Amino acid sequence: MRLADLEQYETITVQCHDNPDADALASGYGLYCYFRSRNKDVRLVYSGRSRIQKSNLRLMVEKLHLPVEYIRIAEEETLSVPGLLITVDCQYGNGNVTGLCAQDVAIIDHHQAEKKLTPLSIVNPNLGSCATLVWKLLREEDFDIDSDQYLGTALYYGLYTDTNQFSELSNPLDLDMREALNADNNLIRLFRNSNLSLRELEIAGIAMIRYSYNDDYEFAVIKAQPCDPNILGLISDFLLQVDAIKTCVVFNEVPDGYKFSVRSCIREVNASELAAFLAQDIGSGGGHYEKAGGFISLWRYEKNFPTLHTEAYFNNRMTQYFDSYDLIYAEEYQADLTGMQQYEKQNIPLGFVKADEVLPAGVPVTVRTMEGDTEFTVDGELYFIIGIRGEVYSCSRETFENTFQILDMKYTPGEEIEYIPTVKNRQDGNTYVLTDYAGVCIPTAVLRVYARKLERGVKVFSPRDKERYLPGRPGDYLAVRCDDLKDVFVVQKELFEQSYDRVEK
Repeated sequence: MRLADLEQYETITVQCHDNPDADALASGYGLYCYFRSRNKDVRLVYSGRSRIQKSNLRLMVEKLHLPVEYIRIAEEETLSVPGLLITVDCQYGNGNVTGLCAQDVAIIDHHQAEKKLTPLSIVNPNLGSCATLVWKLLREEDFDIDSDQYLGTALYYGLYTDTNQFSELSNPLDLDMREALNADNNLIRLFRNSNLSLRELEIAGIAMIRYSYNDDYEFAVIKAQPCDPNILGLISDFLLQVDAIKTCVVFNEVPDGYKFSVRSCIREVNASELAAFLAQDIGSGGGHYEKAGGFISLWRYEKNFPTLHTEAYFNNRMTQYFDSYDLIYAEEYQADLTGMQQYEKQNIPLGFVKADEVLPAGVPVTVRTMEGDTEFTVDGELYFIIGIRGEVYSCSRETFENTFQILDMKYTPGEEIEYIPTVKNRQDGNTYVLTDYAGVCIPTAVLRVYARKLERGVKVFSPRDKERYLPGRPGDYLAVRCDDLKDVFVVQKELFEQSYDRVEK
């Protein structure tokens, strides 16, 4: 579904969830601006027990001139709105949004689907904010976002607050929006510096003296009283300054579930991966290597853990995480080939880009993929190889010429690529789509590996990157090059089964 599909309605009501946060207000305002530009009769509303109270949100509404209306509805009343109702940053029928009656209902949200969705629904739980989803939808309709700085500021602040001051950013679309928006930095600073009340300062202080600590794995868990989610990040940042604490999770209850913040100061724990583990099957989580966070759906939690207290859940889940993997430091690794089979990598056509054909030598660049950002400096020796799922890895000219043969054909990204990789010039901020410059190559040498399917998780520190690990989950493959038993790596299950054939003896 696209926004253009909703233009059949002349009257549209955009509804934020009750007690709206910055992301809901920004997302709703983006939709309001779009439908107003299409000459629709559109309103932006919210309901619930009380009006917006937080000082940063009141400033946001005032300074950005957000046309949001508060609708007070008594418990015994039901309000009908004409035409189309769009619930934004929430899902129609859930407990965090007051029910309105409408002829038709659409849903635009970035949380996990909790009930059966209406036919007019766009839900992407992989995004850090609903503002990002709205930004994407506006761009698909060629809507001019840049000319409206109020809108750009609203979307930016929505992402900022919903990702704990950008510490939980992981999806490349979130990163793209942050860099593309025309936001008023003076207003962002004003909103940001009006975010903490004296009451929330007290909440942070009380929370930090009520921690639980695991001595075996050196992690701490804290439950905070209800507060703005950004306070969770403040508490967790402070915790990591304690010498005995290497990782931590701080959480609190919100109307529809639990928000949590994760921090790590050791290379063996990727905070983004840990956040995803904590929310697995009951919410969503992600972020950076050192800072991350997430959300757990209340109804999913109660369905899966009806009798388990939340402090016990987080403590148990943290322990399960540390118990779930083995560590492999490749330089010290003694390959045990017992139970391993030989496989040969298929000669699958890949994309390739000579870096200095995109930007001149000496330019610092960031390559962005679904797996994250990687930084390089362009030179005549640098090549990028694009894998079948859009993953990008680099190699030298010598390695490329000795390993690949160039084919005389045009490179076309496959449908399985969720995000087309890009290259950003860090000097001037310009971004280039990597596949626009790609040719096609095919491996000339036969790569053989010993491999086995993992029965439990691993974290592999390769000789090429000693600071960050390659994660392997049960079902993925641990592989070792036949010609170099120190070259150990992990290949995702689906990718391995698409790319390797077993060598029959």
